[in-house]
Amino acid sequence: MSKHLIIAPSILSLDYSHVDEQLDALRHSKAEWLHFDVMDGHFVPNLTFGPDILSGFKKACPLFMDVHLMVDNPEFFAPIFIEHGADMITFHTEALENDPVRIKNLINLIHSQGAKAGITVKPKTKIEPFADVLGDLDMVLIMSVEPGFGGQSFMEDQLEKVEWLDHMRKELGLPFLIEIDGGINGSTYKKAIQSGCDVLVAGSYVFKGDIIHSIESLLQ
Repeated sequence: MSKHLIIAPSILSLDYSHVDEQLDALRHSKAEWLHFDVMDGHFVPNLTFGPDILSGFKKACPLFMDVHLMVDNPEFFAPIFIEHGADMITFHTEALENDPVRIKNLINLIHSQGAKAGITVKPKTKIEPFADVLGDLDMVLIMSVEPGFGGQSFMEDQLEKVEWLDHMRKELGLPFLIEIDGGINGSTYKKAIQSGCDVLVAGSYVFKGDIIHSIESLLQ
């Protein structure tokens, strides 16, 4: 494979009755990132992890921590998660009412705290209105499922957003990564890569089987 592909296993799908065993497998795998979903029970109808849990994972499995904020107030939470070990903070534009000024300010805040910054949109939100901030971003995350729960089916129509982003970064000479999250498995990953993705978030596919083998299969 010509380009460098990053696998980011989502700990939302970790088997918490076998945490030590699964984290050991991750450490010995080819995964470079861990994807850490933060849900507040308001922005999405689910509740997950706080900053202290992130600190614990960072100590137990010191990979690049890719933190996806699905919260009503990312401006408040971003610095807290950076302080506890986040290397990348990705936030939803919808949480900031798609306001370009607030989005730009939060990107700047994240960078000022020493972390990388990304934006993401829900499947029904268009990505094109955010063309003006692409030059400020380290990554754009495209959701190929509705955010909030693991184990959903891949929404292939979301690849149109990936293709647009890939076109824009080539046309403008921008270095941001394109990440995709939701329904990635042994068949859908190829379509994501062909559309322009650099980072694959994989949850159920990685943790429901042989972790090391599943991650390697996404790199074939």
